[in-house]
Amino acid sequence: MKAPSLTVQIFIGLVVGIAVGALFPQVGTAIAPGGTIFIHLIKTIIAPLVFATLVVGIAGMESAHSLGRLSAKCFLYFEVVTTFALAIGLLLVNLLKPGVGVQLDAAAKVGEIAKQPSVSDLIVHIFPTSVVDSMARGDVLQIVVFSIIFALAVNATKSTMILEFCQSLANVMFKYTGYVMRFAPIGVACAMAATVGEHGLGVLAKLAQLVGTLYLALVVFIACVLLPVAMIAKIPLGKFARAVKEPFFIAFSTTSSEAALPKALTAMESIGVPKKIVSFVLPLGYTFNLDGTTLYLSLASVFVAQAAGVNLTIEQQILMMLTLMLTSKGVAAVPRASLVILAGTLASFNLPLAGVALILG
Repeated sequence: MKAPSLTVQIFIGLVVGIAVGALFPQVGTAIAPGGTIFIHLIKTIIAPLVFATLVVGIAGMESAHSLGRLSAKCFLYFEVVTTFALAIGLLLVNLLKPGVGVQLDAAAKVGEIAKQPSVSDLIVHIFPTSVVDSMARGDVLQIVVFSIIFALAVNATKSTMILEFCQSLANVMFKYTGYVMRFAPIGVACAMAATVGEHGLGVLAKLAQLVGTLYLALVVFIACVLLPVAMIAKIPLGKFARAVKEPFFIAFSTTSSEAALPKALTAMESIGVPKKIVSFVLPLGYTFNLDGTTLYLSLASVFVAQAAGVNLTIEQQILMMLTLMLTSKGVAAVPRASLVILAGTLASFNLPLAGVALILG
């Protein structure tokens, strides 16, 4: 009998994890280390894989002109879709008003929350003092910057040995990823069991209106932005959907986009996307184009204002959108990323930080 595909195994792990956490919460919390180990293994992949694939992708370009043209297209796309994501979040949160009627104690404390970095802090932060330290901390933004500069140097010096080494490293890391992914169903089951066991099923329903609005916004974003892009680019939707199933389940169950990155790289190559495009665009997108996070930030910020009874004007919301468009680019580089950016945005618009505690609750 043929074994079920990895996607099916991950989905089964997801369901089993929810059931174990709901029925046997103590067991769910006890097996939490299984999910943590899986995340740790995934994190060991990120730094060497991002470095190797970026170097191969950039150094393998025929010319600096090709690289510049691809970069321009990437960043233009990133900015356009980020703007749409923020706008959709603001539109739906104003139409559905999920925060209205929620009693928010503006005087409540949220505990120690990292200060939102300024624009200058973010710019300085992206340049590493030591790439070894950046890799040890898993700071993808710094790794990306170092890898781009390093790849340009490899290209300029025609260092074929370095390029071949990075290609070999990428191949090894893809094989390593395959080994780690065999553990994915167990890791996903443990992670979900621990989450539901600790917080109960209410973790998925406590703020049902906010969660519902968020998922509706994501559906609208996919239907009105990503689907037209896919049709214009003539991407075979069925083939693409099958390719992204596994990365989707991994990201959903672990709540970590970086956990899905290695599998996403191999998935895109499997459907015929050129390796040099995949190697360059995906790591950049992971750093600069987290549309789900930016959509959530715009929605959550106005939700807190509604919960606190604060009426934000259209001008204030547009300013908030522009602020988030900039600060969300540093999300991948900031510890407790979206929490920090959300807290900083609330403070910037004189909204109560108790809103962060409300959403976390």
